[in-house]
Amino acid sequence: MDKREAKIITTENGGQLLKVVSSDVEEFKSKGGSGTRLKGGPQDVVHDSKYLEREKHQYRNYFSEVIKQIPDFHRLVIFGPAQTGQKFFEEIKNNFKYLKPDKMEVKTADSMTDNQMIAWVRDYYR
Repeated sequence: MDKREAKIITTENGGQLLKVVSSDVEEFKSKGGSGTRLKGGPQDVVHDSKYLEREKHQYRNYFSEVIKQIPDFHRLVIFGPAQTGQKFFEEIKNNFKYLKPDKMEVKTADSMTDNQMIAWVRDYYR
């Protein structure tokens, strides 16, 4: 799972199924801003709060879409190269309390191909 997409791998009857959920979370780079009149003060004052708030709402929508695609589960492992997995974990704990898996954890992992992810999940649940 990362900021761009979540790949959901389910295991049933010895096989694995892969689903992809795309994200609408925007990448933004702060630009310019207004300068200050104070000598030695910051040259640019950028108002990030509106961007951060918009990003927070986009993450919440993304996580809701991912949760809709996850079948009823008892164990869940969230893995990926970025911090998105940890944010998703916190979202489940705080806002989706009805989801009570027996075991849920977050693992950091490098970028992988689809086949590598499927093998990783298969090995994880052995």
